[in-house]
Parts: sequence; structure tokens; C-alpha cells
Amino acid sequence: MKIYLGAETLDAELALNDREWMTGMMFRTNIAETDAMLFVFSRPYRVSFWMKNCPESLSAAYIGPDGVIEEIRHLEKNDTNSVVAATDNIQYVLETKDGWFTRHNVGPGTVIRTGKGSLQETFFSQP
Repeated sequence: MKIYLGAETLDAELALNDREWMTGMMFRTNIAETDAMLFVFSRPYRVSFWMKNCPESLSAAYIGPDGVIEEIRHLEKNDTNSVVAATDNIQYVLETKDGWFTRHNVGPGTVIRTGKGSLQETFFSQP
């Protein structure tokens, strides 16, 4: 799915269920600059991510229900220590190639959208 962060675009795989959340980007060795994975959770909470079986470091944006990036965190390759969000208001996490957010001047406060609208509209709108 194409996602838009201001003028920037990423091709995001979606992680929508327990199995996909647990697997994430494990075992990947050639993550391209435009690759990403968007984790979508049913409700906001204090997320924590770790990097078991991930041979490449990643950057992760912790995103609130309104689709606004709250914080960006470094996820060190193969690190099994949890990187816990600062708040319990995170409903989405966007993983990218390590350093992507810095290289593309995308930071906290950036709104993430899809071709269908906001993240809330894309994933939780009523038919």
C-alpha cells in the first residue's frame, strides 16, 4: 500500500494480525529505501518492539490514532530488548530502512495518509 508522509511516499506492507505483528520484518536482508511495514492495531496502547531475527537495523515511527507521528525510534538489529513507546496512545507503527526518517526530513508531527485518506479512515471507517 502506498503511504504518504508529506512529500514522501513509501510502499508499505501491512501487518494486520497477530502472526504478521510477531513476524514483522524478520529475516530480511535487502530492505530498499522505499520499503516499509505498517503495523495496524485495533486500539491505541503503549507498544513495544524488538528485533529478534532481524539482521538489519530499522527505524520505527510510533503513530497516534490521528495518524500523526508521535516519536521515531531506532531498532537495533537482533536486539531482543523492547523499545517501548513513551505514551499509551500508539495505534500504528511504521518500520523503515534504518535512518529513513532523518534522510527524508520526516519527524514527529508529520501526518501519514493513504490513497483512501487518513489512517483512521483507511483502516477503521464504517461502510
